[in-house]
Amino acid sequence: MSAQVTVRYWAGARRAAGRDSEQLSAGNLRDLLSQLGSRPALTDVIAASSVLVDGIANPSDNSLPEGAVVDILPPFAGG
Repeated sequence: MSAQVTVRYWAGARRAAGRDSEQLSAGNLRDLLSQLGSRPALTDVIAASSVLVDGIANPSDNSLPEGAVVDILPPFAGG
């Protein structure tokens, strides 16, 4: 079963996606990241990014609850 989730893009991920956020449907986190990684502009960004699900990094469960917020956080430079 697929869940409708909000994907928010930050920094370089926002530039690559061409938007701040979008609504997508996916069965689990792995499926969602596969969808995103299949977009040529996002392939390298997704591979290098950290992913938060409802504010949790590296969730122990791969499932996505309905209405989850998934943040795509590429590496940041600066100090």
